[in-house]
Amino acid sequence: MKIELQGVSKKYGSALALDDVTLEMAPGQLVALLGPNGAGKTTLLRCLAGIAAPSKGRVLYDGQLFTRDRMDLRRRYAFLPDFPLVFEDWSLLRHIGMVLRLYQAEQPGVEERVIELLTELELLPLAEKPFKSLSRGERYKGALAALMAADPEVWLLDEPFASGMDPHGITTFKRRAREAVGRGRTVIYSTQILDAAERFSDRVCIIYRGCLAAFDSVANLRDKNFSQEGVLENIFDILREEPTP
Repeated sequence: MKIELQGVSKKYGSALALDDVTLEMAPGQLVALLGPNGAGKTTLLRCLAGIAAPSKGRVLYDGQLFTRDRMDLRRRYAFLPDFPLVFEDWSLLRHIGMVLRLYQAEQPGVEERVIELLTELELLPLAEKPFKSLSRGERYKGALAALMAADPEVWLLDEPFASGMDPHGITTFKRRAREAVGRGRTVIYSTQILDAAERFSDRVCIIYRGCLAAFDSVANLRDKNFSQEGVLENIFDILREEPTP
């Protein structure tokens, strides 16, 4: 699904979280969304997910204007915040079942897919446990399993590498995300871990002070006279040297 942001700005009171962001993402890409604390990364994800409406500008999916009431478009993406919101007394299986129904993804073979995902994420022994009994990392892996089972066209994830997942969970996420991109899905995740983004992305989208500072592949950024090693760190060093408007 093609994603477009056209002049998107977002204000919270007098604070400008996003400032005239325009970009276009083709299907089948793994996009790392980078920026320091307060740069606007989560706000951008929330605008893409319809949780926050732009104060100015437009979000389009496949050329169609996206608004909160467009349920047909909302079923084509899923947003996973850094601390998933779930019904605390529900089990993992009940939560996954609800997500599959919401996304109309209860096709033949879905039960086997869910068992496979829970096994890979080492959650199968916890499948009937309520969320309130799980650790933060287990909770995130459970919500991630639901997203991967529904397999929407666009995955939106806020700070998956800082979610409390164990190394095996992170490895599973990275492999499954890359497989999803191979099927034409678009995976957009925010992070502050520059090395991870440099190694695990097709393109990086850098947000700085609410503005789009760069949107390109790491290889292309290296070709634009940035440092060959630690290219993203070099870009942030340059941005920090710019005067505050």
